[in-house]
Amino acid sequence: MKKTVRIILLLLTLPLLVWAKNDNPPSTGKYKLVIEGFDWGPAVSKVILHDANPTKETSAADFEVFVTRSSTLGEIPAAQASGKRSIVYTYASDENGNRKDDGTHLTLVLAVSPVNPLGSGIQYLRMGNRASNVWIDYGVNVIHTKSGKSWNEEAGRIRPIVDEFDLTGKFTHENTTLTYGAFSPKNLKTKAPLIIWLHGGGEGGTDPTIALMGNKAFNYASPELQVLFGEGAFVLAPQTPTFWMNAGEGMTRGKTNDIYNAAVFALIQDFVAKNPMVDPARIYVGGCSNGGYMSLKLILEHPDYFAAGYISALAYNHEFISDAQVQKIKNVPMWFVHAKDDMTTKPDETVVPLYHRLKQAGAKNVFFTYYDNVYDITGFYGGKDYRYNGHWSWIYSHANVARTDFDGSPVMLNGRPVTIMEWMAAQKKKK
Repeated sequence: MKKTVRIILLLLTLPLLVWAKNDNPPSTGKYKLVIEGFDWGPAVSKVILHDANPTKETSAADFEVFVTRSSTLGEIPAAQASGKRSIVYTYASDENGNRKDDGTHLTLVLAVSPVNPLGSGIQYLRMGNRASNVWIDYGVNVIHTKSGKSWNEEAGRIRPIVDEFDLTGKFTHENTTLTYGAFSPKNLKTKAPLIIWLHGGGEGGTDPTIALMGNKAFNYASPELQVLFGEGAFVLAPQTPTFWMNAGEGMTRGKTNDIYNAAVFALIQDFVAKNPMVDPARIYVGGCSNGGYMSLKLILEHPDYFAAGYISALAYNHEFISDAQVQKIKNVPMWFVHAKDDMTTKPDETVVPLYHRLKQAGAKNVFFTYYDNVYDITGFYGGKDYRYNGHWSWIYSHANVARTDFDGSPVMLNGRPVTIMEWMAAQKKKK
């Protein structure tokens, strides 16, 4: 810990040490961070330097970026607590990072990757008897090496797409309070669907941005996915204070009741009632891991309410689902996504037998995309040669790339192959 403190102090005083010979100390400035969501989570991808007055000769080689990561909630490993970030390129911009040839601000584009924790603004920390992702104190010190000027005072943050959500949602049901983020499509002329996303076990708390950015769940509000739903779709991301599989004393995998399903269903009903442009015939519920458990729990409890379910890394053990319950939900359209090497929610204990039981019961609109593993779908970090944790199959759902059934054949709709979101957009409750 002492070594970490010394490194932080050195980074903060470096401009003064380097330019101590100058009669006039170097000036300091303000910066704004751009935090984007990636498949593995959020990362600081850009730093916007205020009043940098860039010229055509300004280049990435003129700057150095040092960062510090700390939290009062727990200790961050020394190797992840401070260090230097790599700059990919720079461009003149306005104060929000929009390219502008005559802009007085300068945007530094930083290298990000799933194996560079120095880029992340969150940390998975253990607090008491549970662990979760939390935002940390992320300090930046940008140095112009030729003049000694530094930018070390944060003036704000930009979170693409996430900033379009209402992040102030709070709902209480029988002494249980849930927070939530909500996205509403603009300029609706007709009623629109509602996409509900239930986060995983590491995204509980009281800050919906964690539920949206712990993984790339906010992407359901992206223009690329919104266009699939006509004029767009509402997106609702409830957040539990702890974790969805909380049974009061310990964790349930379906054998005993959890303490949150009544509250989250009441929240959904309240949201629909307060947003009359939501189409009650097109309400879709999905989630990953803990949230996959809760999605299936809500479908089991209210099979006539939802038009479809989309569930990844299901954490509900099939042995706790009765044959009568299978019959009850067999006509609910569902699409499961899972990876064979998921050691957290083992597929042979959860989704594989449930899928087969549903099909044997006569389910006709139930699909299951079964991957060997979870890999880099962007191709930037090795493609299929770079593998994420096998539990992270929600990556395929968020990116809308799942398109096959259990046997590897394409899922067809109206004679053409479709992705998971294209399929879901077509689901509607029968009157």
